[in-house]
Amino acid sequence: MKTANTGPKLALVVRLRHLHTPDIGLGANVGVIRTTSKLLVLLDLLNLTFDRKLYVRRDSNVKFAPLALLFVILPACAGITPVAYSGLQSSSYLAPNPSDDDGRMPYRYAAPVDWRSYNSVILDPVVIYRGPDQQFDGVSDEDKQTLASTMRDAFTAALSRRFAFVGEPTPNTLRIRLTLTGASTSTPVLGTLSRFDLAGGVYNGVQAARGGEGAMTGAVVFAVEIYDASTNTLLAAYIEKQYPNPYNISASFGALSAAKVGIEKGAEHLVERLR
Repeated sequence: MKTANTGPKLALVVRLRHLHTPDIGLGANVGVIRTTSKLLVLLDLLNLTFDRKLYVRRDSNVKFAPLALLFVILPACAGITPVAYSGLQSSSYLAPNPSDDDGRMPYRYAAPVDWRSYNSVILDPVVIYRGPDQQFDGVSDEDKQTLASTMRDAFTAALSRRFAFVGEPTPNTLRIRLTLTGASTSTPVLGTLSRFDLAGGVYNGVQAARGGEGAMTGAVVFAVEIYDASTNTLLAAYIEKQYPNPYNISASFGALSAAKVGIEKGAEHLVERLR
């Protein structure tokens, strides 16, 4: 069974400047927070509100300074590495994509087809993948349902600009099946702060240039299978991983924001392929 490659670890030192006077009643403003990726992060309290319990301790040997150090352990290779998920109907057709330069579409299958001959579509209910090679990193069942609903809405809206939706298989009709196979969440607060810090800015700048993921930012992975609705012939299939640009600040707020942006990008990408 293929598993996700988490890659080696890279230690980054991030410097953050205080915007407000610290609470001197706490002594040294040092605490430890456990992030959604199960990593320990030593951070300086910036009078921000965290949605996770923060344990603060006094340390008379540590003095407050205008510049504090934030040590973060980040994966050197970005998050999820998709596989040709064994439970998909198209799994035996999927092959490594030789033209995949950025890891967004590592596997695909394509039969010769003129997409212009199709003018209507049936969109099957979104499937949440339950196979042993699923890749949901710290994503709850409730969040999976939320992402599946987002997929249904985003792909329906995008496809409606190109096709008429029908309920029964007819000639010149496509049937599309979407399967949510994996997702990761953004790290609250730290993901946003990494866009502004010098060290985080360098990392995100490199990732943006190479089409990669931003620091501590979520992503989504899904399968798209396209059939001729009247013959049930598989016309195309692919595995896609999507995530926002590292400098999309709004996508760094909220644990699922980045994955939702990735879904929207995936929907637009599908429509472009079918023109």
